[in-house]
Amino acid sequence: MLLGDVAGDGCDLYCPKSDESCDSNLSWKGNSMDHSLSRRRFLQATAIAGAGLALPKNLLAAGKKSVLIFTKSSGFEHDVVKVTPGHPSILEQAVKTLGEQHGFEVTATKDGRVFDSADFKKHAAVLFYTTGDLTTIGTDGNPPMSPAGKQALLDAVHGGLGFVGVHAASDTFHTEPDTKDNSNRYIAHGESSDPYLRMLGGEFITHGSTPRLQAANLIVKDAKFPGLEGVTSPVSLTEEWYSLKDFSPDLHVILALDTHGMTGEPYQRAAYPATWARMHGKGRVFYTAIGDRPENWSNTFFLNLLGGGIRWSIGDAKASLDKNLAQATPGYAEIPPKPPAKA
Repeated sequence: MLLGDVAGDGCDLYCPKSDESCDSNLSWKGNSMDHSLSRRRFLQATAIAGAGLALPKNLLAAGKKSVLIFTKSSGFEHDVVKVTPGHPSILEQAVKTLGEQHGFEVTATKDGRVFDSADFKKHAAVLFYTTGDLTTIGTDGNPPMSPAGKQALLDAVHGGLGFVGVHAASDTFHTEPDTKDNSNRYIAHGESSDPYLRMLGGEFITHGSTPRLQAANLIVKDAKFPGLEGVTSPVSLTEEWYSLKDFSPDLHVILALDTHGMTGEPYQRAAYPATWARMHGKGRVFYTAIGDRPENWSNTFFLNLLGGGIRWSIGDAKASLDKNLAQATPGYAEIPPKPPAKA
């Protein structure tokens, strides 16, 4: 803390002993002062340090980590990320509330050019709720990422930037060619998958349509993961449930979707991961398939889970990440049948 400057004095009252430019009124021998502060300057320092309120708010909050929300929709635009004049999206409001509760700052953008600047690396994590090929303008008309920006993101995560993917983050950067009939999504590409999907840990295939929303059970595979304290398995939740594939073999499965009793081709398969965590190089990656319904953004279970995932991704919470994909979801590699062709 630079108390002298705040007090209006020309010299900083805290001077590291290695700083030879410090005011000569202070000198150091080991960890002790050789000369005492004048009474005036001592009182100035004591009053300001004790009051705290005299310091600018931005200095007090300087130690907070921050999360960058990115919600560009090059494909389908979900209701929870839509912004109206003067009103942030449902997602942004919810994550900002989580930030207030857990002590992290939140910034939101739909402008893909942010990844062409080093500024995004100043955040502790990025949160994606996106769709489609983000290097195209697409549905929402917002500026796209550049190919270099996409690579910069992947490099940053590998280097230690946290990544939080929510729901449609797995419906992003599909492995090419992503044809209109979605046939390529029913093929397991493994290491040939798009690099973004390999970072994320899985890819969206499809979801139910008749009905689109279904109540289903989530089986808790790691009750100790941050945000799941006190949760009893299974957890019943109504959602637009994504059917997913190409799971990274190093996944730590947190929640698995129990497909028993579910309706439609997407769920004619064994239980599979619906929420997971993994390390991508030095970066902490968290993903949950929950988050389509606006109502779920006020659901306590989901918000606690998301808050825990964010806190873990920025290094504010600990978790044990054993690789449990095959143990937690033995039939994870099954791919559901394609729906019958429309006449």
